[in-house]
Amino acid sequence: MQQQGSKSGSEMEVTWEDQQNINTFSRLNNRFHDLDDEIKSAKEKCDNLEDAGNELILADEEMVRFQIGEVFAHLPRDEVETRIEEMKEATCKSLEKLEEEKVSIVSQMSALKKVLYAKFKDSINLEED
Repeated sequence: MQQQGSKSGSEMEVTWEDQQNINTFSRLNNRFHDLDDEIKSAKEKCDNLEDAGNELILADEEMVRFQIGEVFAHLPRDEVETRIEEMKEATCKSLEKLEEEKVSIVSQMSALKKVLYAKFKDSINLEED
């Protein structure tokens, strides 16, 4: 004898909307991990530019070597200081945008977790190991 209206977790129907939510969560989770890598890289670049700026302050030369692409060029120290500062500013702005995107993704993932856990309870695992 079957009980009507009672479904165990393994018999729960996954609707098209549920599948879309799961797919969206998966895409957000992948982007979250990509952002972690991009943020780490941007932080390292900011630190390296900060170090380069500090080393330049200590330099006594009026002409310094500056890498442009794969070659080094001798440029006036003032110009190099300006370039490093511009690069640092651009990298820090990029880092801010990446961190803002990460906050947004965490918020979206949290909302999807609530929806999916409410329906599937223990039948779904959305947590990282």
